Amino acid sequence: MSVVKPFKGLRPDKKIAEKLSCLPYDVMNSQEAKKMAENNPYSFLHITRAEIDLDDNVDPHSKVVYDKSIENFKKFQDEKFLVQDSDPKFYIYAQTMDGRTQYGIAGAAFCEDYQNGIIKKHELTRPDKEDDRMVHIKTINANAEPVFLSYRAVPEIDAIVSNIVNNQKPEYDFISNDGFCHKFWVIDDKNTNQAIEKLFAEKVPALYVADGHHRTAAAARVGLEKKSQNKNHTGKEEYNYFLAVIFPDNQLKIMDYNRVVKDLNSMTEEEFLSKSETKFTNLKNFTSFRCICQEIGTNCRQNQTLTTIQMQSQVLMLPF
Repeated sequence: MSVVKPFKGLRPDKKIAEKLSCLPYDVMNSQEAKKMAENNPYSFLHITRAEIDLDDNVDPHSKVVYDKSIENFKKFQDEKFLVQDSDPKFYIYAQTMDGRTQYGIAGAAFCEDYQNGIIKKHELTRPDKEDDRMVHIKTINANAEPVFLSYRAVPEIDAIVSNIVNNQKPEYDFISNDGFCHKFWVIDDKNTNQAIEKLFAEKVPALYVADGHHRTAAAARVGLEKKSQNKNHTGKEEYNYFLAVIFPDNQLKIMDYNRVVKDLNSMTEEEFLSKSETKFTNLKNFTSFRCICQEIGTNCRQNQTLTTIQMQSQVLMLPF
């Protein structure tokens, strides 16, 4: 069964939550990130994409960038842009886009669940991207961005979430520049937090990575490394967990994720599909074949898939 824990979130005052929120780190390049954070000292991109505060020619994976990340992270805490809750809690995040609203629980997922297969992945990861997020996590000693997980809906969890969102005022409530509405509730009641943790432990046999495979892999690697360095390891340390927003399957809508073919290399569509079948399956089920430019494919990925965790990834942190 799944281990999901409440935690002491590090989050902003409601007055600056909208200014602090931003897109996930991996859906823009350095120049785009700098433009997004321009004239906004609150933007969380100063932590997740700290190269925006350095020379334009700096390598975004260089030590000076990671050092700037921790410098900015400390500054955000010193200036009270981010303040840690005093008690462990679960949180609820809702995003409304295209007339649909989905509600997820923000909690701490268990690294060992990823290692033993309870948290299931559906794609392989690139070592360079894993390394980048691993260094970032180790440098700031916190999970700055959540993984997007899903699970088969549990009626009792649905009922708890429904009761809170229908009867309590959200802590954060704003519409981002892309027109999506973001709402966020803090679960203060101790009994409710205990009930959620128990329900995951008893009724959720598996969690599924919907988005964030590199963040998951990086967090698990950090957990293993810190475990090996701690002679008094108990399994209860914060490094054994990573930040996740967990949505039930009945809240989700699966969207296209289209690969882009820019040139058929003088082949016909039929020849291309035939050769592709040596690597892929079910291509003959396609009713049409479309070549689209890379820019459209990139925008589709950014706007439709990754923005599912846009606000949440930047206003809530799991510090070690």
